[in-house]
Amino acid sequence: MAQLTDTTAPAAPRTSWAAAGTAGPRRGGAAARRALLHWIGVHALGVAAALFFVLPFVFLFLTSLMSDQQALTRDLVPDTWEWGNYAKVWNTPGFLTWWRNTLLYAGLGTLLTVVSSVPVAYALAKFRFRGRRLSLLLVIAMMMLPPQVVVIPMYLFWAKQLDLSGTLWPLIIPMAFGDAFSIFLLRQFLLTIPDEYLDAAKVDGCGELRTLLRVVLPMAKPGIAAVALFQFFSAWNDYFGPQIYASDNPAAWTLSYGLESFKGAHHTNWNLTMAATVLVMAPVIVLFFFAQKAFVEGVTLTGVKG
Repeated sequence: MAQLTDTTAPAAPRTSWAAAGTAGPRRGGAAARRALLHWIGVHALGVAAALFFVLPFVFLFLTSLMSDQQALTRDLVPDTWEWGNYAKVWNTPGFLTWWRNTLLYAGLGTLLTVVSSVPVAYALAKFRFRGRRLSLLLVIAMMMLPPQVVVIPMYLFWAKQLDLSGTLWPLIIPMAFGDAFSIFLLRQFLLTIPDEYLDAAKVDGCGELRTLLRVVLPMAKPGIAAVALFQFFSAWNDYFGPQIYASDNPAAWTLSYGLESFKGAHHTNWNLTMAATVLVMAPVIVLFFFAQKAFVEGVTLTGVKG
């Protein structure tokens, strides 16, 4: 009996080890399959979302290269690639003027907004003074105020009192006094800059202005880039402002307002209308792709502190 016990007892561990050895690969294979299915599902949704946003631009571009007879038919690819449509649009009387006006409005307005908003945001973020919270609440309140609410008194002031109707200056000059959204966004970003850097600069003898220029601005480049892009895109696509102040003077029209006039004149030539739309959209798309890293970084870091 003792010999039988000695020979049969070790058999049980062999069976358990075998069972464990077969269950392990099965569990590992199931986890790998679930991970693969998860990867496929996530990337399939990403591709579907990308196509949802990209396909309208593809349709717009392909239609701009079609002939008058083929545009807006069931054909998705041009029979003949009419690259001359872009030359026709570019040589349309007034189109270059719209471009110059839009560049002046967007470029100068963005510069004035950044220059005027940075000092205010710096004061709200780093200075300690009485009424600081009230000032921030006023800035937030201005963000919530629709521009349509004040359009009548502002128009009476700029057009009747200063006689600037028919120009873009009523839209550009106010940007020299700051923008509520830009101030708030920059203030949120400047809160992420440690106060130790500012204290070290002041110990070295820097005043507030020199600290702002030599320390804060280099560290705030992503936030400034985000604000500049927001303002540039807003001015480039603005239709409401030029319609109010510059509608009676074609020499002051911008691309957004001039495109409406172009569409009315070429309402049967959808290929030319699409080509004009592509020319209006192309600069902002190219600018965003080149500056998207700074833009995303600036927007992301604004929510780190409150």
